[in-house]
Amino acid sequence: MLKRYTFWLWTAAVLQLLSALIHSLGFLRERVPKNESESQLYDLMTNYKFDLGAGFHHSMGEIYTSLSASFPLLYLMGALTNIYLLQKKTSQDIMKGITSIQTLVFGVSFLLAFVFTFLPPIIMTGLVFIALSFAYATNHIHFIKLKED
Repeated sequence: MLKRYTFWLWTAAVLQLLSALIHSLGFLRERVPKNESESQLYDLMTNYKFDLGAGFHHSMGEIYTSLSASFPLLYLMGALTNIYLLQKKTSQDIMKGITSIQTLVFGVSFLLAFVFTFLPPIIMTGLVFIALSFAYATNHIHFIKLKED
């Protein structure tokens, strides 16, 4: 079972869905400043609008929210793509290409999380990257064996 790439792709899809769900929960809670410095920072992030040109005036908080919403959407897209292609029993060579792309994209996401975030996103993105790496490796080995036969 652990030698089948489909097992690892299903594992990656579940982890991608969990990552998207857990990260989305952050939108449900309201952040409350704990001291005067945080209060001042939150006020500036919420109320100070940058002139970004072409008529766009947004606060750092709005930019942060936009970027923060992109993370669960990326993971949701990865999970739904994997689930769809696995359910359609897509050919192994196409799955090899999709797995290669996702391993690269989610590997970069893991690297960015590792450098710029904190423990929960590092763990979740790391688990997704590991599952995709195993999916790629097991698919690649199986694909080479098929070519030799």
